[in-house]
Amino acid sequence: MGVEVEVRNLTKSFGVQKIWNDLTLTLPSGEVSVLLGPSGTGKSVFLKSLIGLLRPEEGQIIIDGTDILQCSTKELYEIRKLFGVLFQDGALFGSMNLYDNVAFVLREHTKLSEPDIRKKVMENLEVVGLIGAEKKLPGEISGGMRKRAGLARALVMDPQIILIDEPDSGLDPVRTTYISQLFMDINAQIDATMLIVTHNIAVARTVPDNIGMLFRRHLVMFGPREVLLTSEEPVVKQFLRGSKIGPIGMSEEKDEAQMREEQAQVDAGRPDGGVDDFVGIVPQMEPSPGMPHRTAVDRRRERVAEILHTLPPAAQEIIVEDFADAGMPGYERHSDAHYGSDQYDADRHDDQYPQEHDYQQDGAYQQDESYYSRETGDAYADGSADEPPTLVLRKDDGQTVDAGPRHGYRDEQGAPRDDRSEAGGSSDWR
Repeated sequence: MGVEVEVRNLTKSFGVQKIWNDLTLTLPSGEVSVLLGPSGTGKSVFLKSLIGLLRPEEGQIIIDGTDILQCSTKELYEIRKLFGVLFQDGALFGSMNLYDNVAFVLREHTKLSEPDIRKKVMENLEVVGLIGAEKKLPGEISGGMRKRAGLARALVMDPQIILIDEPDSGLDPVRTTYISQLFMDINAQIDATMLIVTHNIAVARTVPDNIGMLFRRHLVMFGPREVLLTSEEPVVKQFLRGSKIGPIGMSEEKDEAQMREEQAQVDAGRPDGGVDDFVGIVPQMEPSPGMPHRTAVDRRRERVAEILHTLPPAAQEIIVEDFADAGMPGYERHSDAHYGSDQYDADRHDDQYPQEHDYQQDGAYQQDESYYSRETGDAYADGSADEPPTLVLRKDDGQTVDAGPRHGYRDEQGAPRDDRSEAGGSSDWR
């Protein structure tokens, strides 16, 4: 299993230019993480800092219990053996064929015999689908094949941490999907800690367990995918849509006047250039059939469940629905839910809701005047083909509290209404 990478209060500058300041995050062991950010925000600098190629002025980088900014050169050399690195362009030796490129690391850093080296090289070339191409030179193969050869070389030392810099660079969308699938399969097999630096929105949405975002010399957010994909943080939302609307501009930052002008253009009906808004959490890519189950998914969801009550109500609702779809124990869809216009104030963001809720018990409706607390209760999502999905809350005593619709409301006569503005529903609900 991969090892945890802990970064504390990291600061890096080149001369008077500060790259990032007070950067703190933890890459959970055995999980796939993605680091996003506009060009020039120091993502590749961060990768180089993790393996000791660059030295930040302040902070700590703790890998397998060792702070690499304080350790000796000998200790750093041993720590580096935990890493495998896939560089942006593959970084293959042009005068060596693919076999020798992959074997190079083993010949330099181990005392294996040539038969043993051949066995490991061919095993890893098979993992990345390059059996039969081992005698080709890098100049004789496509960019996608060079990426896969670079990945085979990164894997040949059985790393516990894999760093991947812009894996989609130079690849078409289809090949990017294939190499992303390869990352998931590798993680399922060896449970390595993986960090991917990318600009690719599809990769960011579908591959990682955790997502981080660098902007304006700071780490804006880092956390489980469920949290980032439901976040209303403007820079995160803008980046994941690829939209002009938001704080990121052509020169990274934009002023308030430009933001107002761009918003006015969108309000006037001009497209903002981004992809369509997506509702809910985009399904995560799974390992190929026949691969082991990714235990990283279970660990991540357990962490999310622990912090669920601290998230905004709209995010809680979406995450609960995702957990229910995934079949997580304790999260289920309740097909018999009913709702009324007065049952739930969707705009309330305080911890307790002193309202009268209807709940169903043994087929009969009863009134309950007690308080429902988000701090102690569990949330469940429900939906059916006939009515809009409904958020269902379950009280501590196990009784179901009907909390209101997911995509619709009822008017004063109890008839379903889909127009939220006319029905008086919250415009924040998606």
